[in-house]
This record gives sequence, structure tokens and C-alpha cells, in this order.
Amino acid sequence: MEDYIINWVISGVVFWTTTFLVIRKLFPERTFDFCNRIVSTIHASLAVCLASLSVQDWSCPVCPVASRSSPWQMKTLAVSLSYLIYDLICCLFDNHVNLDNSVHHLVSIIGIGAGLAYQICGSEMVAALWITEISSPFLHTRELLKELGYRDTDLNLAVDILFAAVFSFARMVGGPYLTYLTLTAGNPLLIKAMALGLQLVSAFWFYKILRMVKYKVVKRVGPNKAAKTPSR
Repeated sequence: MEDYIINWVISGVVFWTTTFLVIRKLFPERTFDFCNRIVSTIHASLAVCLASLSVQDWSCPVCPVASRSSPWQMKTLAVSLSYLIYDLICCLFDNHVNLDNSVHHLVSIIGIGAGLAYQICGSEMVAALWITEISSPFLHTRELLKELGYRDTDLNLAVDILFAAVFSFARMVGGPYLTYLTLTAGNPLLIKAMALGLQLVSAFWFYKILRMVKYKVVKRVGPNKAAKTPSR
């Protein structure tokens, strides 16, 4: 791995940690998770912007496959790698350790780290970054709204559905296509294994999100139907 990339990663971990501490100072009455989700929202928005800017040809965003990563792509990946390291450590200090999220972070850290070490498949990895982060602002917004007192409101339900729609399209339409390209291209075995692992994690989350949306919709519609049913 290039020295400048290592410096970017180290500087990034310091930056995300400092951002979190500043937010904790600004919102002392809010929970640990609330402040961390603000940092996560900032990263997700930044990652999508950087990934979009690093696309070399919008007529084929994933091209060229299995090619040498450009400096911009490597810096984009370094920013997200630093965030993932920060967030994995940060979650260990929270009272509720999420195993699913920890596994996802570990898979992503190993995958991005391998890509930066090999200095190839930048197009595929940046595309994966875009796919995985495009739904993250909605994910964190729905949780932020709950702490702000908007749990079980129309606004919270709308964000839930929007998150589910964006996640489903990105992870279950774009994700399998990108996984196919990564597996069939001449990428290192470790990169292929990480791509497949990330897609399997996405499929598991997709199943959980479908159950969540079904529960929310039934919970919201059920009482209304019951109120309209005439008493005998």
C-alpha cells in the first residue's frame, strides 16, 4: 500500500473521531448512537459524492474492470476505509454491539484494504461504495427521527419506505450485477471473496428490511381498518 494512502487512512480516522467528539460536545443531551449516526450520515453523503466524482466514464460507470486504480479512486476508498475503522472501534464503546454491522464492517475493511494493497479493481470497488452508501443517509435519518420524537409518525414511515426502496434497488439490483462483474473479471481471489461476502450480507439485510416494512405497514394500517369496522 502506498505511503500516501496510509497517511490518508490515519488522518481520516483522526478526522472522524474528532468530528464525533465535536458533535458529542454540541449535543450533550443526545445519545452516543445519535451522535455517531450524524457522523455516519456525513460519511455516507461524502462517500457517494467522491465515488460519483471518481467515475471515469459515465457511459460505463464500472469500466474498466480489473484495472489499475486511479489516484482519485484510491483516495476515495481510503476515506471510507478510515471511516469504517473509526466506526468499528466506536461501536465497541456503545452499549449495544450489533453483530451484523460488525461483520459488515470487517468484510468491508478487508475488501477495501485488499483493493488498496493490490492497487487494482478501483472501478468495481468505487461502484460498490456508491451502492452500499446511497441508502445510508435514509437509514440513519429514520433512527435520528425516532430520538427526536417522530417515532411511529407518517414522516418516520415515509423515510422507512424510502430507505427500503433505495436499499432494495441498489443492493438487490445493482449489487448482484456488480458482484457478477467482479467474479468474472480477472480480480484477485480475495477481492472476489469479499464481493461475494458483501452481497450475501446485503441479501440478509434485504430480508430483514422486508420484514421491518411489512411490520410497519401492518402496524399502521391495522388500527385504521379496525376503526372502520362497524360494531355489531
